[in-house]
Amino acid sequence: MPENTIVIDESVTSGRGFAPFTAGAPPHDWITNMGGSIGFSTPVAVGAAIAAPDRKVICLTGDGSAFYTLQSLWTMAREKLDIVTVIFANRSYAILRGELAGVGAGNPGPKAIDMLTLDRPDPDWVALAKGMGVEATRATDIDQLVKAFKAAFAEKGPRLIELVM
Repeated sequence: MPENTIVIDESVTSGRGFAPFTAGAPPHDWITNMGGSIGFSTPVAVGAAIAAPDRKVICLTGDGSAFYTLQSLWTMAREKLDIVTVIFANRSYAILRGELAGVGAGNPGPKAIDMLTLDRPDPDWVALAKGMGVEATRATDIDQLVKAFKAAFAEKGPRLIELVM
């Protein structure tokens, strides 16, 4: 990660535990949400990139969260913002499933579970990003993710990596 990177982290169910691994990284800022909304990361990444145009922004988000504010990809492209968005594509609203458990909802039935899945069809984040004008790639393993990150950091402008989990 380049020095002075701004990380916007809404990867609640997929990315827990990232912060300790950045202890030896160059100085950076890590912005998270204390709760209360879903989909904050991509618009916050837009704001951070506009506020600090000389800094690389990394946006970490799940596919469910990203669906709430998909249109911010268009803004990233239109404004040529230097943002690398990583979509953790677990094909579900995993945070909502966790909230059901947190309120003691027990084992939700098949209809409730169906409302929390993102499949039939699987979202194609590469196509969605490209349709909004953002260069995109898909990674299905760590080697592909590392290659995609290196490519995204080598260029300025918006990039999206769909990490299929």
